[in-house]
Amino acid sequence: MDIFERIASYRAENDRLAWSGTFKQYIELLKKDPSPAKTAHSRVYDMIKSHGVEDINGRKRYKFFEQEIFGLDRAVEKLVEEYFHSAARRLDVRKRILLLMGPVSGGKSTLVTLLKRGLEQYSRTDAGAVYAVEGCPMHEDPLHLIPLELRPEIEKELGVRIEGNLCPSCQMRLRNEYAGDIEQVKVARVILSEEERVGIGTFSPSDPKSQDIADLTGSIDFSTITEFGSESDPRAYRFDGELNKANRGLMEFQEMLKCDEKFLWNLLSLTQEGNFKAGRFALISADEMIIAHTNETEYKSFISNKKNEALQSRMIVMPVPYNLRVSEEEKIYAKLIAQSDMKHVHIAPHALRAAAIFSILTRLKESKKQGMDLIKKLRMYDGEEVEGYKEADLKEMQTEYLDEGMSGIDPRYVINRISSALIKGDLQCMNALDVLRAIKDGLDQHPSITKEERERYLNFISIARKEYDILAKSEVQKAFVYSFEESAKTLFENYLDNIEAFCNWSKIHDPLTDEEMEPDERLMRSIEEQIGISENAKKAFREEILIRISAYSRKGKKFEYNNHDRLREAIEKKLFTDLKDIVKITTSSKTPDESQLKRINEVCARLIDGHHYCPICANELLKYVGSLLNR
Repeated sequence: MDIFERIASYRAENDRLAWSGTFKQYIELLKKDPSPAKTAHSRVYDMIKSHGVEDINGRKRYKFFEQEIFGLDRAVEKLVEEYFHSAARRLDVRKRILLLMGPVSGGKSTLVTLLKRGLEQYSRTDAGAVYAVEGCPMHEDPLHLIPLELRPEIEKELGVRIEGNLCPSCQMRLRNEYAGDIEQVKVARVILSEEERVGIGTFSPSDPKSQDIADLTGSIDFSTITEFGSESDPRAYRFDGELNKANRGLMEFQEMLKCDEKFLWNLLSLTQEGNFKAGRFALISADEMIIAHTNETEYKSFISNKKNEALQSRMIVMPVPYNLRVSEEEKIYAKLIAQSDMKHVHIAPHALRAAAIFSILTRLKESKKQGMDLIKKLRMYDGEEVEGYKEADLKEMQTEYLDEGMSGIDPRYVINRISSALIKGDLQCMNALDVLRAIKDGLDQHPSITKEERERYLNFISIARKEYDILAKSEVQKAFVYSFEESAKTLFENYLDNIEAFCNWSKIHDPLTDEEMEPDERLMRSIEEQIGISENAKKAFREEILIRISAYSRKGKKFEYNNHDRLREAIEKKLFTDLKDIVKITTSSKTPDESQLKRINEVCARLIDGHHYCPICANELLKYVGSLLNR
């Protein structure tokens, strides 16, 4: 589509969304569909749900957040269910400020920004339509025009709830412009927009000496007092504070606990009673969700002050910890790099994973569970199976420390170090060793790291490198296996024949010699030992495989070697072990002969075509693995 066609299409869509009519016509709309009369909290919750909800192993995953928020599924589920859902059902939770509390660069601001952008888009849909008294500076709910005495009866008829009163500006206009004729009051559809200051407000604290409470509640327009004669005349007042403009939607209070106390007093009645004081007017009604965010240090300082007890009781505090899953941390780094101008630099496979392993290790706490170290914990958190531990162990570890993930290295530091290395080195390709080296070099410059933490972090860099070494060797060995899938399948079928005979106390028929043989115990153990299956556990493992085969057969499916993660790993490792000497000789030769050179070129081609390497990092990987195998 042409650029100007897109612009014309967007303008046409805005024209389609525009609606203007009388209050009487608006009531007719509500009779057909009462959803425009929903509260701000309901609107936010419905917006989140409209993007879809998945149920994964009894846990809800909200698709609205998945493109920008990584690794915080449990925190997001708690946030949506315990706050947004409850508030949408008009429970008392809606009378609380939502305070997101967590470490720096943990995703708090991103989460709020997502909600604001989501509301803007949702208000452009039929389900999220918002209507207001036309010309009202606070985008007043038209239902507030209905007198209090008539509301119970009308609520029953329309199937809605009416809460709140007209703002001073609308009260005056109803008297002066419409002579009290409610039916003729103009109503228009509004599109929520932070930029246009419609239904979305943002307040950021600054110097208490220069910041005015008017930033929140609006101010007197002194230039009009001589014209209208009184400070209590709504025409002499600017209803342009963030609380005014956020009515019907969402108000973000950035770093709320850094604010001067007087700025927070207005929130007391707004949260509990749904109104606030401004100028020389009666209390002004406002229907808006207030979301604030702060770090843990500021929050602890806030709750230690007894003066803040009233406001503290009006808050729902939701911890937003760092992500604790390696695969999700990789996505964070990939997203941040994609947003930069460094997209032309090739990032070698596993480079971001090495950085992610380091970051997650700094955030994890040692488990009290016997035999559980940080690497095993890291793998289980990332969804991998660890020998000797079950799902129950994972859940137990996840509740072992309430503050796990609230400290450690933040994603911003890692991206800063990667960016620095990219700029300084003028690199065309960046591998895992480049990334870990950049992180290590930056530890001395990190202002908040103590000497003890530095030593601990250096150890984590060493562990991350060892994990990368395993990945690097595995990658090269895979590439060396010619017709890998065929070789794996042959070994897999052979293993299945043997375990079936073993479990059924039968013999194997050799198709070549036509003789009956005992199951090959040596072959079976050579595969099982690759993944640490002990002599005592071998029978249970083999029986589990047969049960899995039977389950697939009942569903009419064929059981492949890669349908069982641990068996696939065992088959691959067995093949790699058999090829280790060939790999070692080929990769470490400084003057490869013709056959070795041919094999190296084939391996590089496979790494490039099938594993997302570039010629530079493919050659560097082969050299590195060669040096590892020769140690």
